[in-house]
Amino acid sequence: MVLLAAAVCTKAGKALVSRQFVEMTRTRVEGLLAAFPKLMNTGKQHTFVETESVRYVYQPLEKLYMVLVTTKNSNILEDLETLRLFSRVIPEYCRVLEESEISEHCFDLIFAFDEIVALGYRENVNLAQIRTFTEMDSHEEKVFRAVRETQEREAKAEMRRKAKELQQIRRDGERGKKGPGFGGFGSSGMSSSSSAIITDTLIEAEKPKPTPAPVRSSGPSKALKLLGKGKEVDDFVDKLKSEGENIILPSTGKRPSEASKSLPPPTHTESVHMRVEEKITLTCGRDGGLQNMEVLGMITLRVSDEKNGRIRLKVGNNDKRGVQLQTHPNVDKKLFTAESVIGLKNPDKSFPLKSDVGVLKWRLQTTDESFIPLTINCWPSESGTGCDVNIEYELQDECLELNDVVISIPVPSGVGAPVIGDLDGEYRHDSRRNILEWCLPVIDVKNKTGSLEFSIPGQPNDFFPVNVSFVSKGSYCDIQVVKVYQVDGESPVRFSTETSFVVDKYEIL
Repeated sequence: MVLLAAAVCTKAGKALVSRQFVEMTRTRVEGLLAAFPKLMNTGKQHTFVETESVRYVYQPLEKLYMVLVTTKNSNILEDLETLRLFSRVIPEYCRVLEESEISEHCFDLIFAFDEIVALGYRENVNLAQIRTFTEMDSHEEKVFRAVRETQEREAKAEMRRKAKELQQIRRDGERGKKGPGFGGFGSSGMSSSSSAIITDTLIEAEKPKPTPAPVRSSGPSKALKLLGKGKEVDDFVDKLKSEGENIILPSTGKRPSEASKSLPPPTHTESVHMRVEEKITLTCGRDGGLQNMEVLGMITLRVSDEKNGRIRLKVGNNDKRGVQLQTHPNVDKKLFTAESVIGLKNPDKSFPLKSDVGVLKWRLQTTDESFIPLTINCWPSESGTGCDVNIEYELQDECLELNDVVISIPVPSGVGAPVIGDLDGEYRHDSRRNILEWCLPVIDVKNKTGSLEFSIPGQPNDFFPVNVSFVSKGSYCDIQVVKVYQVDGESPVRFSTETSFVVDKYEIL
């Protein structure tokens, strides 16, 4: 068998992708493909056409043709087997068999064609091997990336520790100048294990404050090397992004779409600004039943004007789920218990200026299914060709508006892209990570239910665990600061509030 060329063309003979395996000019290939439609006899079931010099072996692909151009003395049975393999490769890279989709993935198809045929002769490969060869998955590369991520995490932890030390030294110096003050008042002073996630988030936000020179001089040499290579890594990542690759960011372990799932900072803030932050951790069983759900929340205060240092915060608590509240040790607990007002034990003192101060935190832990904000029902059922998967969502808490919702369903590897049926929203299939992402810009009371159906070879256990991520500008526990006023005279003070409700872990096992 000598295969001259493999091409995908339109029914008019226009070449969309063509790969030559022997020396042939472009005009020769275009001429052969242009003549191909004129040679086919209508009404007959042949899958090949011959001329005086070449043989066309073809297979219709909806509005297109997959065509192999071979010599006349090639083995027709081998040609047909090769043609079937070519036809199976195309849907692996193209969701729909249209001209625009073929053109968009032309290089992927050419690389796959090269794995099937070399110098005109068929290679002994199957579809799974072609996928493995084109992905170029490297165990050494995975090990290298894992080592690099570990080094970066260690360097990041060391920098955070140094930043804490510098902040402590600065606070000690200010306390020595001004006399007795607040000491460890702030989010880093809250050592409760239940608020570990939120505390870490607040410390991350303060990381740019220390001057860079002391951090570099006191950090280990390993951290210096990583910082030095940052620009090279960023340039390499940008280059891969420009080529259409989905890149996993080493510092976060998430793709850019996931790493950016945080609400943008407000464009304008008052001199008294509050951040109300909540994070949810939830684990459900695939057959129903809430295994664990925990919501951690915190109100963080930032005062940037000295005249507003001596203030009190009136908290509106509309929670009906049994949230456990805890104030900072420097806050007057009796005042908060009696009037839901956050104020200092010593009213003559001021809150720290231009620093984030955690004043109130709360925790909700439950196994009550009625508390689940968004329920996910994934129902895979085996069929003759694999699995038909039906997945649906329902917004339980109609007061919430969830933005940038992504429901990630694992799919089997090496079996091609899923065939999508009914769909609300959009989807992305990441063939490298073997994940189908169902993307919904907004879920609210007007869009509280939706479903996705798809088919793919596999077993029911292949589609778990399902992970969910979202962001919201509303508070799940409905705890907000409703009023801020001066200690002297109780005159009202203008303030701004920034509320966020995000996912730490949300999975269906």
